[in-house]
Amino acid sequence: MTELVTGGCLCGYVRYEYDGELGTANYCHCRDCRKTTGSAFNVGVRLQSAALHLVAGQVKSYTKTGDSGNTITREFCPECGSPLFTRAPAKPQFVWLKAGSLDNPEWVKPMDQIWTDSAVSWAYIDPALSGFSRNRYHV
Repeated sequence: MTELVTGGCLCGYVRYEYDGELGTANYCHCRDCRKTTGSAFNVGVRLQSAALHLVAGQVKSYTKTGDSGNTITREFCPECGSPLFTRAPAKPQFVWLKAGSLDNPEWVKPMDQIWTDSAVSWAYIDPALSGFSRNRYHV
């Protein structure tokens, strides 16, 4: 897809545009993603960092060492708390967008799921979708 991708937080304070091809999307079942989304998993879309631009507001961030041993920075709206982006210093060329923040969530087509060893039993995802017991990208 090559059209301009737009989105933002729940309250509208943070707005972004992405002028590029959407990368792969996946479900992440790690404990940290569950905690930051308040759900059974996160749906993240890999983007090229250079093509993502904030057009309104600013994000607040929180950095933590994940189960992989690598540092992960999560960015969110400082007003309403909506999770928006995840960045990995080991992969500065990418940012992982929270799919629920898109103006048109139909743009997202998850390809696989990661950290399936941490998945909860009560959330259903098509078992035919390929999965990785830990992180596919080794970030």
